Amino acid sequence: SDSHTPLLGCTYLFTTPGGSPICTSSFMSFQVILVQVNPGEAFTIQREDGQCQCITGPAQVPMMSPNGSVPPIYVPTGYISQVIEENGVRRVLVIPQPELIPGGHSPLPHPPPPPPPHLPAFVPHPVMMHPPPHPIYSGGAGDLGSQYISQYHTGHIFSELDSYSPHRRPPFAPRDERAGKTYSRLQRKLKERQAGGGAGSPPTDQARSPPLSPRKDHSSPAPLEVQNGLGSEEAEQEEGQGSDTEAERAKLVGVTDVQARTAELKWCAPAAPDDVKSCLGAQRRPAEPLSYEVMVSCGSRDGGCQVVYSGEELNATLDDLRPATDYSARVQATCRHVQGSPSEPVNFTTLSCEPDPPSAPWKAGGTKTSLVLQWKAPCDNGSKIHNYLLQWDEGKGTGEFEQCYYGPQKQYRVTKLSPASKYCFRLAAKNDMGVSGFSEAVDLFTSEGVPATPLCAELVKAGHNWLHLQWQRSAAPPSGDSIFYILEMEEEGMGCGFKKCYDGYKTSHTAKNLQRCTKYKFRVVAYNAEGKSNPSQVSEFSTCPDSPSCPRGLAVRGKVLPNSLEVCWESPNDDGGSEVTKYVLEISEDMNGASWEQVYCGSDMEHSCEGLRPGVTYLTRVYCISEGGQSPQSETLQIQTPIVPPGPCQHPRVVGRPKAREVLLRWGPPYVDGGGAVTLYSLEMKGGHEEVHREVYQGPDLDCTISNLLPGTSYSFRLRAANKAGYGPFSDYCEVTTCPGAPEPCRPPHVVCRSPTCALVSWETPPSNGTPVSEFRLEWGVTETTVQTCYSGPGLSHEIRGLLPATSYFFRVQAVNAVGVGPFSEVVLCQTPCSVPAAVAGVQALEDEELTAGRGSDAPYCPSTCLGLQWEAPCDHGAEITSYLIDLGERQPIPVGPVTRYVIQHLQPDTTYRIRIQALNSLGAGPFSPMVKMRTKPRPPQPPRLECTAFSHQTLRLKWGEGSIRTSPSDPLQYQLQMEDKSGRRFVCLYRGPCHTHKVQRLVESTAYSFRIQAFNEGGEGPFSDVYTFSTLCSPPPAPKAPRLERLNDHTCEVTWESTPPMKGDPIIYSLQCMTGNTDFKQIYKGSATSYQASSLQPSNEYRFRLGAIRQCATPPDLPGPYSTTVTLLPQRSEAAAALGGGAVGGTKAVRTSVSLTDEQCAALILVVFAVTSILIAFVIQYFVIK
Repeated sequence: SDSHTPLLGCTYLFTTPGGSPICTSSFMSFQVILVQVNPGEAFTIQREDGQCQCITGPAQVPMMSPNGSVPPIYVPTGYISQVIEENGVRRVLVIPQPELIPGGHSPLPHPPPPPPPHLPAFVPHPVMMHPPPHPIYSGGAGDLGSQYISQYHTGHIFSELDSYSPHRRPPFAPRDERAGKTYSRLQRKLKERQAGGGAGSPPTDQARSPPLSPRKDHSSPAPLEVQNGLGSEEAEQEEGQGSDTEAERAKLVGVTDVQARTAELKWCAPAAPDDVKSCLGAQRRPAEPLSYEVMVSCGSRDGGCQVVYSGEELNATLDDLRPATDYSARVQATCRHVQGSPSEPVNFTTLSCEPDPPSAPWKAGGTKTSLVLQWKAPCDNGSKIHNYLLQWDEGKGTGEFEQCYYGPQKQYRVTKLSPASKYCFRLAAKNDMGVSGFSEAVDLFTSEGVPATPLCAELVKAGHNWLHLQWQRSAAPPSGDSIFYILEMEEEGMGCGFKKCYDGYKTSHTAKNLQRCTKYKFRVVAYNAEGKSNPSQVSEFSTCPDSPSCPRGLAVRGKVLPNSLEVCWESPNDDGGSEVTKYVLEISEDMNGASWEQVYCGSDMEHSCEGLRPGVTYLTRVYCISEGGQSPQSETLQIQTPIVPPGPCQHPRVVGRPKAREVLLRWGPPYVDGGGAVTLYSLEMKGGHEEVHREVYQGPDLDCTISNLLPGTSYSFRLRAANKAGYGPFSDYCEVTTCPGAPEPCRPPHVVCRSPTCALVSWETPPSNGTPVSEFRLEWGVTETTVQTCYSGPGLSHEIRGLLPATSYFFRVQAVNAVGVGPFSEVVLCQTPCSVPAAVAGVQALEDEELTAGRGSDAPYCPSTCLGLQWEAPCDHGAEITSYLIDLGERQPIPVGPVTRYVIQHLQPDTTYRIRIQALNSLGAGPFSPMVKMRTKPRPPQPPRLECTAFSHQTLRLKWGEGSIRTSPSDPLQYQLQMEDKSGRRFVCLYRGPCHTHKVQRLVESTAYSFRIQAFNEGGEGPFSDVYTFSTLCSPPPAPKAPRLERLNDHTCEVTWESTPPMKGDPIIYSLQCMTGNTDFKQIYKGSATSYQASSLQPSNEYRFRLGAIRQCATPPDLPGPYSTTVTLLPQRSEAAAALGGGAVGGTKAVRTSVSLTDEQCAALILVVFAVTSILIAFVIQYFVIK
């Protein structure tokens, strides 16, 4: 595929500088090339006997090259090969093909043409041959060595060439006689096999063989070649497919004057089609001028074409082509931006020429008197390079060059040169076509000999186990050869002599892993390709002493005091090679060890630390210092000093203003906590009637509220703090005087009820707490939570009026002085005595529904003579209500029982009464309720007389009473019309309202119906009227269908129609009318027949007929029905014209019938149109607005 690595990889083995090939087998004269076959790929080769062998990967196939060239490796189309040299080994990479740039050399290689005929010179190594898994036939390969063709991509070819550009194929020739014989033998066997396969081989072998491999003919360019493995049959098919458009294509005549880098193309103008020629001839217009585009692609493939010429000429010259390269050219005609079809491709191959100038040679080795030069082969431009011409200036520097080598090798040793001298070289390549240009001149130098003795090494910096040395670099020779240095070292007292510790091109080195306080000797030796110099003078340096180890045994000596402690330690185990000069002791209060304080520095190994704080944890550590440096810190020793009781506290202070009975005190912690956290405070108080101090608070808080004090009294307070070690001393005294207070609570007040609505409350003066009482506040209420102030003043009693009888009341009192308000006294409960009931409230009239709901049929209710009352029961004031008294004004009061509703009867209709109600209990009568006015309703009205003002076979219009047509539903007088049902057992309501007329519809014809009416107003419903009976009329017959006309002769016409069934036994007769011209209709027939012959007709007149049905009732008169639609009998000339225009056929007369739509039909048509329009609008909204 095009995405993975190339199918094959080649590794080329170079020859030695002497020119002899590397021998890896018994074939000493051949150069072995290993072909690596990747896993999953196959490598097909052709053996000397003409058979093909397929080798599957992974494997390495050794190929022997008798002439020193490299075998081509085929790659897929679209890829190119690139040779990379690494450490004397050449490797081939496969990269995607860049875009073709016609007319010039592409910066990247181009996919190669088919392999040249020198491939048979490469034969597989017999040692690595394996028996093929199955034979593979590569027919049609011709002179090609098909053993290098991959079985996966027959038409896609990779080509790998050493020393040549991948887009050129040099025609390699056999190098010696043996190679030539091998080549001839393989050519002959391959041709014989192809001839046998084409004539006598079975069809199955031919069908199984792969397609023909592409080849390149170097003798002469062919107009059409085999492309991408297609045979001649496929080319003929493609040619046949394009024959129908040959007249529209420009014909490419051919390529003339093909050179190595140029070629000339010629073509003919396309022939216009016959229809275009005839059109131009008819219009007498000249043909439009044509322009042509020439497209060229590298190789014979159709892809990658580029336009290299655009113009109106019929020839073009292609410049900047590549030598020995296959090209494919097409021409395309264009007229007014309309492009024709491209012509058939014409393939041609540019000629070979002299090689490209090679790159400059480089120095591969050398001595003081010789130089070894190597170079790469340049592009051969189609002809194999036979020799190389190497020239030099003999070291004169004059710019004149002389030949020093001429031959086929790619390297050369120049001898007998002068040391440390410059020589200039240039190179040219030669093939059968000529000599290339010279490469750029390059200057190379010979070696100058062994370097001079370097200077001795110098010490830059020393450590306890390392020494950093440096030395001066020797002068660089003109040849640019690198000088390397060897640093040798000898340890004192070891007796091993100098040993190499550094070898390189640098002029400094750090010797590591040395012994401390030890002397070392160093010397430097310089060398290059010619040899080593004499050693430098010996330098002697010593390493530094090492830092000592940390001191040991850090511990506390004696007892730790609250403010001091003593520590001691021992000397370190290792002094680092030098004596310890001093010890440093550090102490820290930070438990994390972030900050340390130096408390001692000296040679002693003990120290007493003073000025410590009690109860603090200290960290101590020690380290020592010697000539070698500072030792590490010792292990940390943690020491805690004991705690002591805290110091005296600050005296308490009053927060805010002292109150009468409490004081808020606050204090701060002691300045000295004794090394332990203060956990407790003790506050003592003295004052008032107390002679000794009393503890009033003990706890960890810093404030306290002292309550239950006496107002206006002086008190003294003192404070002390405590920790784990005990209590500290007391603080100074704090003197506090309380403020005067509010009065004490009063005693419960005394309540005396003077009447059911009046009570007298009295109280006594409480202790004033230093300030006289100036005011008393009395509160009362029905409940204990809803009390309110009823008196505020200096008095000791108060009379309360407006109380409710038989009600419980709560009373309490409080005293007020200049300081504040004292607390309330205890609550006193008092109940007033009973009294007469309260006034009745909520008197109102009962609705009619409420009155009739609870009364039976034996006690009818008449709203004209009765009034229904209801009221709310008043408060009985402690005594149960026994009765009520209803006062009607002029009439005698009506006593009733203990009820809340009553109906007053035997009143005058439509009369107003003033009503008030009074409640009574055992203590007497209460006050009357407010006066309420009520009016009785008028009497119900009498029924009106019922009349029938209009009647038909389906409707009856009834009328009653006198009044306007337009009435309001709020009119006091309304009516109820009822009709007897079909069973005759009951009447149903037809109408109820204020109107005086009503139309009864949907009745049956010739039927009697019974009706009655009733009037009602706000006074009630009146009696029903007598029953009235009214009958409907007989219904007329329906309109018959339009009659049918048939002309019998010029003067006679037969009219026929459909019969109408009898209606309830009444027969139906018909009336036929006729109208001539614009006259009125006249009856021409009346009877029960369904046809009639009209005679005495004029052929030139127009007649119109219509038919009506008549119902013959049992009682006269007869009922005529509506007429049918009109039917027209046309004159004879109109009928002839209608027959000529496609009218009646076979003697049938044309009759024009004028049909008009009924109201129902018009309504249905409008409904259908509206429905269709709505559906269309909904569809438009759905698909064009919403979506």
